[in-house]
Amino acid sequence: MIWLTWRQFRTQFVAVFGLVAAGCVWLALTGPALARLAAHNKNVFDVLTGNDRLLFNGGIAVLAVAPAVIGIFWGAPLVARELETGTYRLVWNQSVTRGRWLAVKLGFSVLAVAIAVAILTTAITWWAHPIDGVKGGQRGSLVSHMTPVAFAMRGVVPVGYAVFALLLGTLVGLVVRRSVPAMALTLAIYVFVQVAVPLWVRPHVIPPTTSSMVISDRTLDGINFDASKRLTITTHTAGPGDWVLSNRTVDAHGHAAAIPTWFRGCLPTPPGAAEPGGTIGVSPARGSLDDCFARLADEGYRQQVVYQPESHFWRLQWAELGLYLAASGLLAWLSFRWIRLRLS
Repeated sequence: MIWLTWRQFRTQFVAVFGLVAAGCVWLALTGPALARLAAHNKNVFDVLTGNDRLLFNGGIAVLAVAPAVIGIFWGAPLVARELETGTYRLVWNQSVTRGRWLAVKLGFSVLAVAIAVAILTTAITWWAHPIDGVKGGQRGSLVSHMTPVAFAMRGVVPVGYAVFALLLGTLVGLVVRRSVPAMALTLAIYVFVQVAVPLWVRPHVIPPTTSSMVISDRTLDGINFDASKRLTITTHTAGPGDWVLSNRTVDAHGHAAAIPTWFRGCLPTPPGAAEPGGTIGVSPARGSLDDCFARLADEGYRQQVVYQPESHFWRLQWAELGLYLAASGLLAWLSFRWIRLRLS
């Protein structure tokens, strides 16, 4: 049965490990020079080449796509192809039981996928570590590894995604019993899960940190207008790599509050901008930005920021990996139950 499974999936095996090997060689050749560049340049973003930034974004793209591709082209046809063609009956009429047939297929595939993705994500995480979240001296930056777009493509969680996608495709293939529809449905479900988890699950896997701070020039991120044309303020945390979940202004009682109406009139006019009356420059009636912030503080206004600090990165990684592996275990159990009770 092991030999038969190898014969059936050697193409996928060779393709996956061949691509992983090629990627690791390329990263190993370019990684040391990138690390030296980051060590000797404070504003490393400004000296990165276009190829460096392309590789950085390419690493994110590869690990974003790889689990979905594995689920679609390996997981979905894993048993659906045999159910579709009827070849499974030949094996079941031998001494091989249904459970053993599925166990060997899943065991071989899960082990191969986990090893391949673990090697790839380790290489990409190592390569990108010196420049994750770096900022330019004037403008431009690379995403921090705590942001949702990079978090899922670093560390150990891509292994969980790949195993989950493989087992999801297998279960969908068992239920649908046709390869192409199973591939399409696997993609749709996997994309939904990958969107839902960062939005509704990951922020709460580990309790976030809540900080209440005085609004000042030192903590200010921006002053903007929301969709209702109301003035809003955002502030930043002490750690530039922290993942901010919510950023709201509260009053002296700790309740969410709108910025008081006087604040807009208090703000100084930018140099060279015209006042409503047509004059240029700063109106004497307006105060300085520090005066506006001081009045906000005197009236009890604070900024409440809920965030996951950068120090939670590995705790979140292991917690999310455990979540996906638990979901994968459930998918495997459902697959075995389905093949015993529903297939004939």
